Amino acid sequence: MQQLDILLNSPYILSALAGIVGLMVGSFLNVVIYRLPIMMQRNWKKECIEYLGLNQDETPEAEPFNLAFPLSRCPNCNAPIKPYQNIPVVSYLFLKGKCAQCRTPISLRYPVIEAFTAVTSAIVAWHFGYTPQTIFALALTWSLIALSFIDIDHQLLPDSITLPALWLGLFLSLFALFADTHSSIIGVIAGYLALWTVYHLFKLATGKEGMGYGDFKLLALFGAWLGWQSLPVVILLSSLVGSVIGIAMVVFVKRDHRIPIPFGPYLAMAGWIALLWGNDINQFYLDTVGL
Repeated sequence: MQQLDILLNSPYILSALAGIVGLMVGSFLNVVIYRLPIMMQRNWKKECIEYLGLNQDETPEAEPFNLAFPLSRCPNCNAPIKPYQNIPVVSYLFLKGKCAQCRTPISLRYPVIEAFTAVTSAIVAWHFGYTPQTIFALALTWSLIALSFIDIDHQLLPDSITLPALWLGLFLSLFALFADTHSSIIGVIAGYLALWTVYHLFKLATGKEGMGYGDFKLLALFGAWLGWQSLPVVILLSSLVGSVIGIAMVVFVKRDHRIPIPFGPYLAMAGWIALLWGNDINQFYLDTVGL
């Protein structure tokens, strides 16, 4: 019994289990990242056709396309991917990164996202331990990964992910898991208005749009989860990381500086860091300036 108690309370066991679950969730996130933007575009097209009163194509609708159907298949030869060929990371290594049927190379990004989700999940479990915070922090982490890669691909931050996570943060504030209700409500308002103000000032000065409304909602999300006190850390870290990576891409990768760089991944990265170590960062700053 004592050995069982040790296993059930071991941070190593918890982190390992979270990592395994993270691998499986990462595989599902690959589906979300690829399919959700397509689903959104199809829905927008349908709404536009209905609003304009245009005649829709009379041909039968194609097979259902959502997060569950159709089942995974090779985009090149259309061969179904069997369950044993879809084991996170392991199948990619076993198949040597190629389709089992046509041997077309499979993007390295799929196992990278799976491994990244596993590592971040293990870190979250190690940090929060055997507490309710771990469950909700994992859910937020997985949501941020999906949002980040969708934003990289399409410069979109889907409301279908952002808004439920925001409302969940407000709900959790009733139990003060991460922030109290007072700080959370102010955090939502301050988070949204902070970037909204920057957006309009930048547009007024340059005539260009510097960011999208999805970024406003994402910062409001962190305000809901972490309270208004963490917003300066999130804004500072995201701006710093974004500037460094943006300059590096222009200098070393020769990226055209006129091509927009999505800000969502930097916000997500900064918010995740604040989720785990925000209080320590704030305390370090206060100690440094002698407050």
